[in-house]
Amino acid sequence: MSLSSLGCNSSTDSADSAFFAEAISQGWEAWGISSPNPAVGAVIVDAHGTIVGRGSTQAPGGKHAEIVALDEAGERARGSRAYVTLEPCNHTGRTGPCAQALIAAGVAEVHYLFADPFPAAAGGAETLRAAGVQVVGPVWPSLADIPAWEPEASVEPWLVSVQEGRPHVTVKMASTLDGRIAAADGTSQWITGDTARRLVHEDRSCRDAIIVGTGTVAADNPRLTARFPDGTTMASERQPLRVVMGNRDLPEDAAIRGTPGQWLHVRSHDPREVLEQIARETAGSAISVLVEGGPSIIAAFLAADLVDSIQFYAAPAVLGNGAAAVVDPTGQLGRTIGDIKRFTPRSITPAGQDVLWTLTRGGA
Repeated sequence: MSLSSLGCNSSTDSADSAFFAEAISQGWEAWGISSPNPAVGAVIVDAHGTIVGRGSTQAPGGKHAEIVALDEAGERARGSRAYVTLEPCNHTGRTGPCAQALIAAGVAEVHYLFADPFPAAAGGAETLRAAGVQVVGPVWPSLADIPAWEPEASVEPWLVSVQEGRPHVTVKMASTLDGRIAAADGTSQWITGDTARRLVHEDRSCRDAIIVGTGTVAADNPRLTARFPDGTTMASERQPLRVVMGNRDLPEDAAIRGTPGQWLHVRSHDPREVLEQIARETAGSAISVLVEGGPSIIAAFLAADLVDSIQFYAAPAVLGNGAAAVVDPTGQLGRTIGDIKRFTPRSITPAGQDVLWTLTRGGA
């Protein structure tokens, strides 16, 4: 699925792009906090082109991005323009409709990146237009001077969860340049460096669930918690649901059993069944999951075409032998070159001595 297929009916200039860039930055502030609501960012711009209000979606039950930005702007919101990464909502849940709040504040124009595909929340643009507000959107992918991947990234879990009825799935892999995750004797710590490990823990803290296989639990005995560089555990609200998939029993002394926080053992090798069980366990509130392995678990998600993005940490090293990062015991992957799974690079970022590739599904 291409998120750009949501459509675009308007263009935008470089000044608008600058305001959207700030709104996107605000959206990232909500990453890992707003779930199961989308990580939305908003800015309010006065008639002189000055940003007078910024906002990001708060934790569930808290204010949406538009309301936070309007609160900061105060009376300066009258006659202003609002730039929002997602179409303002049009329904009353734990908070009121953002479209009505923008109207009440006297905002003259609303520009937004993506239409909201969620039926209960959609229609904000129509409500705004009916009240005489000028509406421009959805404008993606016509933005100038913004990396092509960035506008989609922060709201992507929400869009995938609504459109496909399942959580957004990111696979995390870390290997040598020749695709090895362990030496021939099984030793593996540490292939990547401190910076990469810190980034992984930060990423864990922003996810609703993390998935590994029973083989990983048996081999590495991980806690699967999000931790600070000094080893201390992050606050409970930043801990994902820890999920182990596979039919093998877990050892009684497995670290995951003795570590505070929720965990779940799903006795299945079917990724779809695992995602369905996560949805039941979380009452549908998990919209972003991180798959950390092992090799056969990653292969299963790839074979099921359930991988939306990949975080690949490449260590500047070669082993020449040992365990591969992806192993498909079912033989579904790689039968012919036509079966190749291609991904599109979003960003390539130094991570200490390593390199982090962020990729999204699809590619030439």
